[in-house]
Amino acid sequence: MKGILYSSALAAAILAHAGCASSTVVAPQGPQAMATILPKSGSTVTGTATFTELSTGGVRVHVHVENAPPGHHGLHVHEKGDCSDPKAMSAGGHFNPGGLPHAGPMDLKRHAGDLGNIEIKSDGKGDLDISSDLLTLKPGPNCVVGRSVVFHENADDLKTQPTGNAGGRLGCGVIR
Repeated sequence: MKGILYSSALAAAILAHAGCASSTVVAPQGPQAMATILPKSGSTVTGTATFTELSTGGVRVHVHVENAPPGHHGLHVHEKGDCSDPKAMSAGGHFNPGGLPHAGPMDLKRHAGDLGNIEIKSDGKGDLDISSDLLTLKPGPNCVVGRSVVFHENADDLKTQPTGNAGGRLGCGVIR
């Protein structure tokens, strides 16, 4: 009987430890869409943007940029999935299916495409991780697939209408 209790306790300890160990394993991700950011307006900016559907609703956005000028730069989803123009003007305006004012990514009333600013370090690289409850990968008015992500010349002031005074378009990628 003592051996059975010891074995049961050992098995429980092993299972508890395995449970703890498995908590560090990354759960499978939901559906994803991606964009490759290419240089525009004579810049050298390159990067990627990954959009992952969250099980709780909304989308997680991860953007990685390289070869960019140091500082803060506006980052937005734009309405059209067209980066063919040399200055990315073919991407249209900010993605705004709700017809709301331009604002920061944490403001309740904002463009769906308002992602805020990405900080570029002195080595020309930067990353932004943000979640948005206004975006989806599912078909519908807030779907980002078939739109574009644009890296801007200046910081977004998060208030000037309709663009945040973010300036020219230094990088653009179509979300697929």
